[in-house]
Amino acid sequence: MSAKSFDAIVIGAGQAGPPLVGRLEAAGMKVALIERKFIGGTCVNTGCMPTKTMVASAYAAHLARRAAEYGVALSGPVGVDYKRIKARKDKVTNDSRGNLEKWIAGMKGCTLYRGHARFVTADTVRVGDELLTAPKIFLNTGGRASVPSLPGVNDVPYLTNSSMMDLDVLPSHLIVVGGSYISLEFAQMFRRFGSEITVIEKAPRLTGREDEDTSAAILSILENEGIAVHVGAGDISFAKQGRNIAVTFAADKPAAVGSHVLLALGRVPNTDDLGLDKAGVAVDQRGFVVVDDQLRTNVPGIWAMGDCNGKGAFTHTSYNDFEIVAANLLDNDPRKVSDRIEAYALYIDPPLGRCGMTEAAVKKSGRRALVGQRPMTRVGRAVEKGEAQGFMKILADADTGEILGCSVLGPGGDEAIHCVLDLMYAKAPISTLARAMHIHPTVSELLPTIAQELKPLV
Repeated sequence: MSAKSFDAIVIGAGQAGPPLVGRLEAAGMKVALIERKFIGGTCVNTGCMPTKTMVASAYAAHLARRAAEYGVALSGPVGVDYKRIKARKDKVTNDSRGNLEKWIAGMKGCTLYRGHARFVTADTVRVGDELLTAPKIFLNTGGRASVPSLPGVNDVPYLTNSSMMDLDVLPSHLIVVGGSYISLEFAQMFRRFGSEITVIEKAPRLTGREDEDTSAAILSILENEGIAVHVGAGDISFAKQGRNIAVTFAADKPAAVGSHVLLALGRVPNTDDLGLDKAGVAVDQRGFVVVDDQLRTNVPGIWAMGDCNGKGAFTHTSYNDFEIVAANLLDNDPRKVSDRIEAYALYIDPPLGRCGMTEAAVKKSGRRALVGQRPMTRVGRAVEKGEAQGFMKILADADTGEILGCSVLGPGGDEAIHCVLDLMYAKAPISTLARAMHIHPTVSELLPTIAQELKPLV
């Protein structure tokens, strides 16, 4: 069988794939886009869009239950219609995916192949019965939930972040195994829908990559809503108990027994069934494709973007990967992965926005630093909204004034963080933030105030 020739092949239609196809096609290239399941990848189908749509529904339910605090009288108790919540979520996802499909279909230079791509050689892939070849191949295959070999895990009907999106009944008691970003978003969300929630985390605290004060504040937020949290869990195991599932996590405590179990224990890259060995593409011990600072693999003509390369696990890092590849290939602009600043959010309510270094990382670096912090109880906008949990923290270099990092755990934290992030990209010193005039009343207006009140980090 002769292979069909293209100028470029893009494997995976997640957040980096379609925009790259658009740029390549606009540059006059003949491009093949291969997708084995849903256009849009994790973000559109099982990640950001559906979960944040559900977070919005959960917030509405939570606020309605607090109506009396705002002087608003409701005629009866607040309940949720989970089937309508799911229908709303499905519509948002389907509309977004449909718009992407229409966009791709309108590209005359792009051919969409549905199926699983596997390398035959370094420049040829097979999709079903088709052979495709191109001098440029781009991997955008994403990742999936990790399912560790814990005792009894295969004997129970567990859920992952993906299968949670298909759940059409509200769990009476959801046990969440894992204490990081995905797990906590689901925990709070379903608690607000009315489920009993138990979170089990093997580490000594939640969100272990954050500073201890941030982890403690997050724990307080969750426990204030009636979520049971167990950290330092020992040997986690699973067993059926009638129609329920029992999760054992400590020798001196009874097992948690719930109707459903969600495993949120990290992600693994979708690289194990691509035939990378036949192309000679190197992967690391965890299966991530090894790339350089411009996302080139060890094989000339092959790039890797998004979650499969281990350079980031977010939609925004995946899209930035596309921008870096396109800039280098098409714009004569030598952009690099190392140019970007780490930034992300945790979408509990209130959300956490984070950029740059943590306090722990700054201390480990050994540099002299300054720190400023303010609780949301001293932020007028948060108090006015009745949402004064959390705090803000800014870190700066004591000698140069360089802004090193920032955390905003509070209302609008995922938006307010960009005030600091953009200054970091502009390489502006902390004095620039300190002299800025922000709008009142906002959460962001206190960032300059904090910048004026920095003290030595000890």
